[in-house]
Amino acid sequence: MITTEYLAGLARFNLVVRKRVTSKYAGARPSLLTGKGTTIKDHRVYVPGDEIKLIDWNVYARTENLYIKRHEEERNLTVHVIIDSSASMNYGKPTKFEYASMLGIGFAYLAMRGNERFQYATFSDTLRVFQPKRGLSHLATMVELLNNTKPSGTSDFAKSIFSYRKTMGTRSIAIILSDFLYEPEGVKEATYHLGNNDVKLIQVLDPSESKLGIEGDVKLKDLETNQAIRTYISSRLKSEYQRKLEAHISQLKKLGTQTKTDFHTITTDTPIFDAFYEILN
Repeated sequence: MITTEYLAGLARFNLVVRKRVTSKYAGARPSLLTGKGTTIKDHRVYVPGDEIKLIDWNVYARTENLYIKRHEEERNLTVHVIIDSSASMNYGKPTKFEYASMLGIGFAYLAMRGNERFQYATFSDTLRVFQPKRGLSHLATMVELLNNTKPSGTSDFAKSIFSYRKTMGTRSIAIILSDFLYEPEGVKEATYHLGNNDVKLIQVLDPSESKLGIEGDVKLKDLETNQAIRTYISSRLKSEYQRKLEAHISQLKKLGTQTKTDFHTITTDTPIFDAFYEILN
């Protein structure tokens, strides 16, 4: 549940983040999220594979070191917040969906305070898209919708993202929140489809999923299909589960490198503003 106390916390958090950004970068109202704009924001050291055209030759002439120009996103960007509302997100306390919604609202709030447009959507069996706007009333509508959404149904990640891409214009930031319990190849295909936009993939897991905390004779139920099985979870099975989960997350991180997207894994026991700092850094 997204509360007024949380929104008040976002206001304080926004002030801290803005102070950090404006103290580091010159100019009026710099963007919190670096993108492919036209105003030079800062520099970083050149590494093999970077585009030669981005080298700042004026800096090289002074220092004989190669630096890449990083740009500030133009002011007409739209921030897209896309949240998985399938049944698998209705797990834990808080649920993964509730936690993902709080993060999504946080990014929408930062966009609003930067006078940027934001668009949001949920996806499961169907994709629900709410057109981009600015302002507090748009944020209030988003809060009400998410507070009244009960995760249900199954989801086809790739299909949903392909459909959503049609609603995106140019110069966009897409923040996708899900448990990402999908085949990595499907995630990779969908991410490539988002093209040249800046993309953040945020995996939200319950601590009991990250570190399997059950053992012995148990009954497990699939939240999306409602199928149930009875099994025995041994120490060996727990180790195998952990190995496979870590391999899955490693594949998603590798995918992020290949598609030039940011990938983060957050568990719902992480204090929400600590999660924001990790993602924004």
